[in-house]
Amino acid sequence: MTKLGRLTQTLTPGLAAGLLVAALAAPAGAQPFPDQIALPDGFRPEGIATGRGPTAYVGSLADGDIRALNLRTGTGRTISEGDGTQAVGMKLDHRGRLWVAGGMDGDAKVVDTRSGEVLATYDFAETPTFVNDVVLNDGAAWFTDSQRAVLYRVPAGKNLAGEPTEVPLGGEWQQLPGFNANGITTTPDRAALLVVQSVTGFLFRVDPATGDATRVDLGGYLLTNGDGLLVDGRTLYAVQNQLNKVAVLRLDKAGTTGRLVDTLTSASFDVPTTVAKFGKALYLPNARFGNPTPATATYSVTRVVP
Repeated sequence: MTKLGRLTQTLTPGLAAGLLVAALAAPAGAQPFPDQIALPDGFRPEGIATGRGPTAYVGSLADGDIRALNLRTGTGRTISEGDGTQAVGMKLDHRGRLWVAGGMDGDAKVVDTRSGEVLATYDFAETPTFVNDVVLNDGAAWFTDSQRAVLYRVPAGKNLAGEPTEVPLGGEWQQLPGFNANGITTTPDRAALLVVQSVTGFLFRVDPATGDATRVDLGGYLLTNGDGLLVDGRTLYAVQNQLNKVAVLRLDKAGTTGRLVDTLTSASFDVPTTVAKFGKALYLPNARFGNPTPATATYSVTRVVP
């Protein structure tokens, strides 16, 4: 049973505008662009997003905090205090708003990165649900649900005044026990969506108008443990979390076929989940799934250059 509803405008106490600049001031002697950025103990990162400047935003599975990181220095600060719900996949729009998937809470929120205010929340579904990842395309935010065979579409206009809608996944999509729709991005021509199904390792091209899914021909390569996706030109970076690697694939413009051209690994990977790009470098949060003491464990973001 779903509870797809109207957006709820919320005005939580925000941080003062401009706080981020002061918060991320570089300490004396800091080395530029470190390969490893430490996060607070117990933070439990999952999603990451970057914008035009050398700042990345990371969300916490533990309590929904959003933390901003200076990629030059490795310094950071919490810019939005969570309410105890999860922050999973996220994307930053050109208005400085962060769109954040809500995981097992079945919702999503929009955070102003300048003030820390939660500008809107959207309720999608009741248990079982796991709103996992998000991509922005053609005036809308598209969210996956790893427990339901649907995508959620939310208008991403200036006033955040639209209502969310469900787009059922059809065509060649088969919902199976376990984690299904996970990472999401666009095809290189931005005419369709790409969704990885974790339980099978299949990559699907999804028509946003109908939800019809067609399996992408990857020449037999399986995205086993597929998680976050990132398209850069015709290159697709696909995180394979438990395998501690990133598959690098070359796609055709329509995203119907692709081939593996490289595999990225790092000694610092510890179950990376999602991926964002700044300059020539990729940044991946280490979720450390399976750690026996997640509330006190150390966490980090790893930088790799393809």
